Amino acid sequence: MTTVDWNQELIRAALPQAVLAVLRNGESHGYAIAELLREHGFERIKGGTLYPLLKRLEDQGLVEHRWQHDRAGPGRKQFALTGHGRTELERAVAAWQQMDSALTTLRSTRKEQP
Repeated sequence: MTTVDWNQELIRAALPQAVLAVLRNGESHGYAIAELLREHGFERIKGGTLYPLLKRLEDQGLVEHRWQHDRAGPGRKQFALTGHGRTELERAVAAWQQMDSALTTLRSTRKEQP
């Protein structure tokens, strides 16, 4: 019998919302986003997961980037939440809360016996 890694399944589902939530507090570069996510329970986030997600969020108009140049090293992308991204984050939070409520109700519902 196979055991499902529920934490990984939930992380995969919640990651776009989590990235938007991180950016709600201000712009950040990818490595800093990944570090903050790790600090909050998203342990296995790697660049191969995060950067394609940031690109998808940018393509959807939820995130934008600008290049930050530093004299000490190469430039890096700074990501920021757009106005549309803020709206969609609120919608995502509401949808997540609705799903949580539905799951809580289902777990506590007993099947009627005939």
